Amino acid sequence: MVEQSEVRVVRCGGSKINLRPPIISTDSRFVLCASGDSVKVYSTRTEEWLHSLQGHTNQVTGITLNPANHLQVYSCSADGTVKLWDFIDGILIKTFIIGYPLFAIYVSEKHDGIVFLHIAMDTDSKNECFQLVAVHLPKSAEQEVEAKELSAVSSRISPNPSCTAFGREGQYIAFARHLQLNVYFFRKQKTYSFSLKATDKKGAKNAFTCIACHPADDCIATGHEDGKIRLWRNFIHTKEYTYSTQHWHHNAVNTVCFTPEGTNLLSGGIESVLVQWQYGAGNRKEFLPRLGGSILHVSTSSDGQLFCTSHSDNKITVIESSFKVCGVIQGLVKGDAVLTDLMIDPRSKALVLNGKPGHLQFYSLLRDKHLYNLDIVQQEYIYEAGLDQFEVVKAAFDIKGYWLATVEERGQKSSDLEFSLKLWAYDERTQSFVLNTTITAAHTDRIMSMCFSSSEETTMLVTTAEDGQFKAWCQGADADTQQDQNFWSCDFVGSYHNLKPTNCSFSADSSLLAVSFQEVITIWSPDTWELLTTLCQPPGVVRDLCFGQLSCSKYLIATTTRNLLCCWNLLTCALEWSTSVEVSKLQPDPLSENVAAFSYQSKHTDLFVFKPNEPRPLFTHKNVCSEKMHRAVFVPREEPLNNCDESSQWLNRSQLYFLTQNMDLLTFSTATEEDRMLSSSKRLVIDDSVAVTPFYLLLGKHRQQQQKLNTPSHPAADKPQQPQGSVTITELLHTPAHVLPAASVLCSMFVSSLLISNTGVRQDPLREMESSEQEMNSEKEEEHSEEEMEACDSQQELRAQGSVDEVTPKLSKAQERELKRVRKTDFSWMAGLIDSKP
Repeated sequence: MVEQSEVRVVRCGGSKINLRPPIISTDSRFVLCASGDSVKVYSTRTEEWLHSLQGHTNQVTGITLNPANHLQVYSCSADGTVKLWDFIDGILIKTFIIGYPLFAIYVSEKHDGIVFLHIAMDTDSKNECFQLVAVHLPKSAEQEVEAKELSAVSSRISPNPSCTAFGREGQYIAFARHLQLNVYFFRKQKTYSFSLKATDKKGAKNAFTCIACHPADDCIATGHEDGKIRLWRNFIHTKEYTYSTQHWHHNAVNTVCFTPEGTNLLSGGIESVLVQWQYGAGNRKEFLPRLGGSILHVSTSSDGQLFCTSHSDNKITVIESSFKVCGVIQGLVKGDAVLTDLMIDPRSKALVLNGKPGHLQFYSLLRDKHLYNLDIVQQEYIYEAGLDQFEVVKAAFDIKGYWLATVEERGQKSSDLEFSLKLWAYDERTQSFVLNTTITAAHTDRIMSMCFSSSEETTMLVTTAEDGQFKAWCQGADADTQQDQNFWSCDFVGSYHNLKPTNCSFSADSSLLAVSFQEVITIWSPDTWELLTTLCQPPGVVRDLCFGQLSCSKYLIATTTRNLLCCWNLLTCALEWSTSVEVSKLQPDPLSENVAAFSYQSKHTDLFVFKPNEPRPLFTHKNVCSEKMHRAVFVPREEPLNNCDESSQWLNRSQLYFLTQNMDLLTFSTATEEDRMLSSSKRLVIDDSVAVTPFYLLLGKHRQQQQKLNTPSHPAADKPQQPQGSVTITELLHTPAHVLPAASVLCSMFVSSLLISNTGVRQDPLREMESSEQEMNSEKEEEHSEEEMEACDSQQELRAQGSVDEVTPKLSKAQERELKRVRKTDFSWMAGLIDSKP
């Protein structure tokens, strides 16, 4: 057994982007959001992910722009550090070590060099009570600095960061918790408190849910559980305070936010409607409905031209001030639970799982980007708590990706269960799946599992249900014409002693079908539907079932509820080996013989990788995660890894991804893969293998190649210098765009750099005049020497020719000088143009 060496568990994207409010850059070009242990930077125009700010070792819990520099951003994390970034270039500027887990961060223009942080109180074991502390960030040249100056501002802060806000550019800070509103004035160093009753006469819930402060006036807006919004004024005096009430939301208000000018107030909740209230105009308001999931956060740009809303379906919507949606940034939708398995689309190699209600989502793991949603239920979803609606619970692809089978259910919590089986065909024209067949009465009880055959000749779907039957579905044939039709029908119904089937699996060549009936495993022939044999060795109900792949296809592996992992040899129908281990997930690799088994014990999950023909694990990884894992999938690699150690050879052809109960998508990474990703993420450097193009010739490297070939034996001192134009262009390509001057200024400089001769170096005017005079003198000396040489050569030629009457005509001196100049001219650029023509 090989222990863990270079393989480690890393986050692979798909993290939540709705944990904290997104922030918009000052120029409204970028949107930044906390995502896992990094900060993601998106473009507001293209909605594309640009880069990530990586450096934290735990969940990023807050981000905010640096008031002193609009190109920098602060981030805090549960790892106890505050980091300062240049988010344009993705550069870490400084790390401040606090030493306590941090849960939120705030800054103020009037408090230079100070950040305010949410820290859990030491006396609170459940992290339900927080305190707000002010941290003085020390000024030091070192990149890592320990911040020791912490001063408490207030205790008993709400764990919800939306219930804390600064007012009047940092003159006071307001924070609410339960039914109490507190306002702390920094100059007076005094706190004023205001309380509400738990319920009023109409039974409303008055608990605070969010808070926002007006940028210019002494006004505080608070949201409440009953959907009301209260505007507090005159809170400088404890007894003379007043508040007005506005009401539209029918459920709790999740977020409130003032625009930078303070003319409007934005609010959002579970209704997925952004409401814009006109400040000081009573109940005048505008609506932007049907934005998707529940609105969790609202933020605005510093100029008030853009709004951002983050939603419960892990989405960020970019909205113009005219209330028009101009962009959607969609993350991996995880919802409350992942009901389907993790699947890989054979065509797009995208990760597929149930996303927003009633849909399947296709997510690119390579680009960490949501591709599209496939509407399975095809009904409008109503965002209301407690309402029973259809959900996608099962899905499966065939081996080629031509067919998709889905199961949708409604009434999981009641006795009135409704479900239907749907089969979707891939449409080449629309590049998506189109509904082909809907079977409303596929079984009389809940469908437990389903799988497609692995044969490329015929496509078959097998479903098992709690009604005690398994059914085989095939594409039907017309009884009159006997031609294959594009619809599905039931081909066979099987059962075994009235036992409930739990799982099913096809062999690698689809010649065998294994169906587990509680403690018994039955082996069927799909060609004749003959029951070949039964396997009933393991005690306990069979939970997972799979065949071996490639050279291990003769083995059948199963796990039971009695914590047993068993392997049968189908050639002998005997138990090959078994071991006592609690396996929460069994996942075979379709491209190799390897099988991954996740085992949950002692409050953590371990990974074992083995081959069915050998009970000894090839690889083990202790403490993969702290919670139980139920979803995993092997993703085929585009390029297999070759330079792997023995401990990571099982990752050569496929990469293992798994999803935890906390909805974190993780994977296993090797040192070889990380080195390859690091090299690809570095800046583009043009190497010698690049094809010769006119643009490539501008860099001047073809001159170096030609002279190396012509003079291979010359010493290093004779190596030609790189043209000066190459340096100019290289600097132009590698300099960040926001640092460069305008294009109109660069154009003349760029053209001038191209006009410089490849063989010479530009000098100042005096030196150029001196060099030109020396060239003229040298040319005159060459002319005199050439005349003398020509006289001697002519005499020798006449003597040698003897009786030859005609003499070959000679060029004049001016023509020979012109010919020499032409020979010195570099015409290699013409070769590149000729080669580039088709």
